[in-house]
Amino acid sequence: MARFFIDRPIFAWVIAIILMLAGILAIRALPVERYPDIAPPQVSINATYPGASAQVVENSVTQIIEQTMQGLDGMVYMSSSSQSNGQASVSISFASGTDADTAQVQVQNKLESAMPLLPQVVQQQGVRVDKARSGFLMVTGFVSADGSMNEQDIGDYIASSVSDRVARVSGVGSTQLFGTKYAMRIWLDPGKLDSYGLSVAEITAALQAQNAQVAVGQLGGAPAVAGQQLNATINAQDRLQTPEQFRDILLRTQADGSALRLGDVARVELGAESYGTTARYNGKPASGMAIMLAAGANALDTAAAVRAEIEEIRPYFPAGLEVTYPFDTTPFVQVSIEGVIQTLIEAVVLVFLVMFLFLGNFRATLIPTIAVPVVLLGTFAVLYALGFSINMLTMFASVLAIGLLVDDAIVVVENVERLMSEEGLSPKEAARKSMDQITGALIGIGVVLAAVFVPMGMMAGSTGVIYRQFTATIVTAMALSVFVAIVLTPALCATMLKPVAKGGHLEHGSGPIGRFLDWFNARFDAGSLRYQRGVRGMLGRPGRFMLIYLALGIVAGLMFLRTPTGFLPEEDQGVLMNIVQAPVGATSERTQASVDLLSKHFTDKEAGNIESVFTVQGFSFSGSGQNTGMGFVKLKDWEERPAEEQSASAIAGRAMGALSQIKDAMAFTMSPPAIQGLGSTAGFSFNLMDNGGLGHAAMMAARNQFMGLASQSKLITGVRPNGQEDQPQLRLDIDPAKAQALGLSIADINSTLNTAWGGSYIDDFIDRGRVKRVYVQADAPFRMLPGDMDRWSVRNASGEMVPFAAFGTSRWEYGSPRLERYNGNGSLEIQGQAAAGVSSGDAMAEVERLAAELPAGVGIEWTGQSYQERAAGNQLVLLYGLSLLIVFLALAALYESWNVPTAVLMMAPLGILGAVMATLMRGLERDVYFQVAMLTTVGLTSKNAVLIIEFAKQYYDNGTELVEAIMHAVRDRLRPIVMTSLAFGLGVLPMAKASGAGSGAQIAIGTGVLGGMIVGTLLGIFFIPLFYLVVVRLFDRDRNRQATAATSDQGTP
Repeated sequence: MARFFIDRPIFAWVIAIILMLAGILAIRALPVERYPDIAPPQVSINATYPGASAQVVENSVTQIIEQTMQGLDGMVYMSSSSQSNGQASVSISFASGTDADTAQVQVQNKLESAMPLLPQVVQQQGVRVDKARSGFLMVTGFVSADGSMNEQDIGDYIASSVSDRVARVSGVGSTQLFGTKYAMRIWLDPGKLDSYGLSVAEITAALQAQNAQVAVGQLGGAPAVAGQQLNATINAQDRLQTPEQFRDILLRTQADGSALRLGDVARVELGAESYGTTARYNGKPASGMAIMLAAGANALDTAAAVRAEIEEIRPYFPAGLEVTYPFDTTPFVQVSIEGVIQTLIEAVVLVFLVMFLFLGNFRATLIPTIAVPVVLLGTFAVLYALGFSINMLTMFASVLAIGLLVDDAIVVVENVERLMSEEGLSPKEAARKSMDQITGALIGIGVVLAAVFVPMGMMAGSTGVIYRQFTATIVTAMALSVFVAIVLTPALCATMLKPVAKGGHLEHGSGPIGRFLDWFNARFDAGSLRYQRGVRGMLGRPGRFMLIYLALGIVAGLMFLRTPTGFLPEEDQGVLMNIVQAPVGATSERTQASVDLLSKHFTDKEAGNIESVFTVQGFSFSGSGQNTGMGFVKLKDWEERPAEEQSASAIAGRAMGALSQIKDAMAFTMSPPAIQGLGSTAGFSFNLMDNGGLGHAAMMAARNQFMGLASQSKLITGVRPNGQEDQPQLRLDIDPAKAQALGLSIADINSTLNTAWGGSYIDDFIDRGRVKRVYVQADAPFRMLPGDMDRWSVRNASGEMVPFAAFGTSRWEYGSPRLERYNGNGSLEIQGQAAAGVSSGDAMAEVERLAAELPAGVGIEWTGQSYQERAAGNQLVLLYGLSLLIVFLALAALYESWNVPTAVLMMAPLGILGAVMATLMRGLERDVYFQVAMLTTVGLTSKNAVLIIEFAKQYYDNGTELVEAIMHAVRDRLRPIVMTSLAFGLGVLPMAKASGAGSGAQIAIGTGVLGGMIVGTLLGIFFIPLFYLVVVRLFDRDRNRQATAATSDQGTP
């Protein structure tokens, strides 16, 4: 095939141009994102049971829903929580690759069978099913710059005019409001109710009767009488709209015309629908909205669409209202991708310089350089066809591919140049002969590298998604690289290179650069001779050096096992999150004081490093309640924080130290998770499981025991329950016998207490054209103390008002404000982080060690990112084993020999030694990126082995004596091996020394690959000839005996 294109260079150019055009068109259409859809699809179910305790919610809502969710296709695990504010949440995670829409439909269908079993009030509130990921994509903050709007005004505007429009944006899974709409609040006074002999039920009935939308019908409605000329709608009664209208609702009238109105027994105002959260932006009253990404949605596109939607609404904002984005994970994506593109450009420049150094001629250097855009653009065209995206992983793979793809072109150019110099052939003839010699080696290199990466794409789970990005990119690039090296590169050599006199070299001028290149070539040739003498010496003492190889292999294995494990490196994403947990029973006011201290620390102590602090009291990932809070800290741009002490991890470390001084609350600072959707924060996450049916109290004791053990460990830090402490709860005991004797209905008693203390949603009203809710509840002074219970009375069957004390008592008990379940069993979620300098794998091992000391019946289950890390670790041996096996089989089939693949794969431990050494020296972890670096190193060292062994085999098969055949191959192949390895090494050097956004992942890959390349090449050029010698002597004894016999026959007179 190569000869065909050598004779038709324009045809080769046409193919290259078509490939590049396809790539340019693909790049314009490819979506850009930080990571592909790595997190497994999640579907969440949310329900509300107003006024119910966490235990009641769990028994009557959460467990009912859980029991109907059995048998879902692809379900991996299910977690749920029940809170004392009446919220029930069930989150179901599905296996990677499950279609999110199909999963949502399945869940919705299962939920339909549970709906009739749920309490009526829960059905009335509605049960919502979303396909949203855990964790926030971004948080929008709204603040009144001139102070003309208070927190409730802002919250009502956002809830009424902004949230619904944002929720409809494509890619938005769900939203979390930090603020609520207005509601008509009717605050009852029990003393006045008693004095007028009114019950709560009568207030409710009057409201529903007089705040009703009545549809009467029509005048002249069909069928009409003959000759009817008029048709009109009849309106009788509309919903009320203002507090004044509600105050005028009639409760009772007398014959003398006097009337008792709602305003006489209650305070009526336009208030908030919920008083659960308080938001602040840099200390100013604010409201906000968190946005969760839909499963399968593109983060960059969604964030841009949300901003565009808000910009459309902005002209209609009330005067003085401003929007901010105090938490946004997408700028990190853009900066990271830009950083990798810069790395890509640096890699191309460095590779060009290396090729120029070795080839010494601009034309010869230009030929492999032309292969770079052709192969890379062609790769993007294939990625588009496969449905992939431009993301961090495909870009990393592209950087790795640069060093690999120029290797093939370098091998071609270098061999053409060698034949022109040694045999005096013309460029076209040299190209033809060269391709006859090295086409097999090129295909062998391509097969080896493809075979190394193909098994990666077969892995399951989130790590399989990560690996598939590398597999698709690198295998495509390698296939195109071999194609270009066979089709375009020899055609370019035949047309662009100038003839060289026999024994000469390609021209490179006579200036300073030319003199330097002459000096370099002379030094390299001298070094090559010394290298050949060293190799010949090793071949003469194979046993001794095989023992050295064995020792190096053992060292590599031991160092590999000692390398700390991890999943993904932690990145400086430009944002931090804080969780505040005040003591049990703390009020909003107490918690807000601690939240303010958190905000003050960042605005005072880190003013030079942060842009804003947005805090929310009443909400956190560990649950909602008066004693919880969160803070979102937006850091300044990475360019403004170049120093190590200005990194996100350093700022978080200082914050942890300062926040530990807060006396009235526990506060933690952490980074967002490495991958959107794998948990809500970085670090580890697991559930303590009640496997033995021990009950909540025993589980709390086990959790506290674990927290005590964790506090003494030096390997883990920031360990915290992702829940809330048990707290005092007032238990009301109703005596049914007394109630019945007094003529009371239990339903009336429950309704009265629920309305007075929890608040009841009664009806709707119209506020400036929008439908909003009406709530009835006791006024604040009448529900602060246990004794206030006796203020309330219930009307009996005789019409008498019976006080609570006549039929009920109250007592204190402990109960949980938040109950959790995992896979249908009671559980307690715990989160934490590895201590500084400790890998996540070691931290998880420490957690398992501590958990083993807990009582029998208590187990642990990893969840979120930790679950995926465990799954990835379990596949490690299979991944390496499969890769090496497929390389072996591919080479055996290609060369019709067992010797070649055996010798080639003996190089793998030496490359692994270099990768592990470099990783340990830089204090990095054996994470997903390290595994990619390891396999790349195996491929690279195997490629070097193929280059030498392919030529040695050719000489040996042509009858050359084994040692001399190896020495011929060593002499011919040293230059291309060093050139390609150096080109590859400098290609990944920018990754190894990366800084700024997204540098963690680049450093992890670059360090492993660079270390493996350096050590693998330095040792490989000496050991590869030895391996081939040993393997042939061991496995090809028949031919060795024949060669020996022939030699002895010739020596006999």
